[in-house]
Amino acid sequence: MTAYTLPPDKLAKALVLYHAGIWSYFGGTLWTVLVLYLLLRVGAGAAIRNLAARVTPRQLLQGFIVAPFWLVILTAIDLPISLALHHLNLRYGISVEPWSMWWIDFAKSLGLTLVVGTAVLSVLYLLIRRSPRRWWLWFWIISLPIELAAVFLVPIYIDPLFNHFSPLAKADPALVQQLERVSARGNLHIPPSRMFVMNASAKVTGPNAYVTGFGSSKRIVVWDTTIRELPTPQILAVYAHEQGHYVLHHIQKGMLFSALVTFIFFWIAFQLFRYVVLWRTRSFHISSLDDWSSLGALLLVVMVLGFFVDPVSNAFSRHIEHQADVYGEEAIHGLVPNPQATMAASFQRLGELWLEVPHPNPFVVFWTYSHPPTSYRMSFAAHYNPWAPGHHPRYIGPQSGDSIR
Repeated sequence: MTAYTLPPDKLAKALVLYHAGIWSYFGGTLWTVLVLYLLLRVGAGAAIRNLAARVTPRQLLQGFIVAPFWLVILTAIDLPISLALHHLNLRYGISVEPWSMWWIDFAKSLGLTLVVGTAVLSVLYLLIRRSPRRWWLWFWIISLPIELAAVFLVPIYIDPLFNHFSPLAKADPALVQQLERVSARGNLHIPPSRMFVMNASAKVTGPNAYVTGFGSSKRIVVWDTTIRELPTPQILAVYAHEQGHYVLHHIQKGMLFSALVTFIFFWIAFQLFRYVVLWRTRSFHISSLDDWSSLGALLLVVMVLGFFVDPVSNAFSRHIEHQADVYGEEAIHGLVPNPQATMAASFQRLGELWLEVPHPNPFVVFWTYSHPPTSYRMSFAAHYNPWAPGHHPRYIGPQSGDSIR
């Protein structure tokens, strides 16, 4: 089988989830922008700032009131959509997470958002007051080491707050031996200490794996649902894809790409923010650019601009995901009887379990998909044959290789 298909019952569910995802993304963005605009028109920004000013006259301390207030507002705006999506995922068997656990995760996420978001916004407004014309540049410079630290620390301190991880060597030592064969096929040494299994089955039914971290925190995570739902050859295919991210330095490349995009993003946001504040000073009841009454306007600008940046970020993501697909198929060559058929079968199985539609709208793919559509990935895997006479593998050749120390 080279074409991705779904049986009629699963196709009907997949279409419902697909359209729900489209409405939640595009409709959710429009909903958030509209509510923020209406709140600004009725003077919510000034009212929240005045409330903080009655507590303390110091602008820095006012931020510890104004920033959390707006972050809670944003969370409340998005909450109905999040609730509806979780209900739908439960109904169609994508999620098995009880509502009690869902609310606990929601509370943890909100707590992290309030702590990190308040700190970030406080620094941002301090820079706006100190450097009205260059604050966006200083903020970009500061964001670079912060992003690096976040990539390093998230797998160690944040991810375990939401999911349980254990050494893969303890959970399935036989599988580790198989995965080490894939590592050797790519002339790569990934120590078992950097292989983990995540207890995803407590929340979802679909399989997955991913690479995360940086430096000594870099690791490959295989979900327990992957081990449960896929035969060993297909697990090797999924793992080989993640090994591709590891070998091809996609985390580092992603960070460099992010640095470039955020530089442009901050500059455009700076220009739009100034324009909105000057244009809507009276109607939005904003005192000045560096006053906390302008925070709602800044969030509105970031939401709108972020919406238009998504296709750029997703195009880059689809590019590196395709590279990892190519690497993965090359890595399992010689380890499974038919790498093309194995890789294609793994995509068919993943699509069935996650209820991916066979033919998504090209515009939706362009704007919202972080991975190539399953139908494309499966078709490419089935027909990719760099070992045919006159062809050559892209990544795993006689002189290719890497090592991690």
